[in-house]
Amino acid sequence: MQARGPLMIEHRLIEQMLNVVRRALERAGQTKSIDPCFVDTAVDFIRVYADRTHHGKEEDILFRDLRKKKLSGKDKQLMDELIEEHAFGRKTTKALVEANMRYRTGDSASLQQITGHLETLIDFYPKHIKKEDDVFFPASRAYFSDEEDQAMLEEFREFDGNMIHEKYQNLVKELEAK
Repeated sequence: MQARGPLMIEHRLIEQMLNVVRRALERAGQTKSIDPCFVDTAVDFIRVYADRTHHGKEEDILFRDLRKKKLSGKDKQLMDELIEEHAFGRKTTKALVEANMRYRTGDSASLQQITGHLETLIDFYPKHIKKEDDVFFPASRAYFSDEEDQAMLEEFREFDGNMIHEKYQNLVKELEAK
């Protein structure tokens, strides 16, 4: 397997979650309400899986290694675009969390903000994923030898192995702080 393989597999799970969110949005449109616990779960998936785990491998490993290479102007520009898109996803998710907190306290007007942020994310991610799968990942592969690619794949595995510990260490710290 090439290093981009796990990243593309992760994209498929992100797409599955987007379908779940899409169905929740349809229900919210019918019922004029949304389960704030579902929103929490979606946020957890986005923050831990899509952003910290998936984007973490891209930014902390793939992009780090690509910065050591002499990228074409086009590839450098695309990598910078992807980094900006990751930041956009984080910003949108943060706004979603804030709207969900207001919704929990009885601010029914926040429902429109919640659904708007969720719609933004389900519109954003497929385009972002397509750009990575179809353009960036194939182009970036050309910069690495087979040995470098396999070393990156191994680093991805190690990164994933640490994620469960990071998640729950952070959870315990948050609970201790309360």
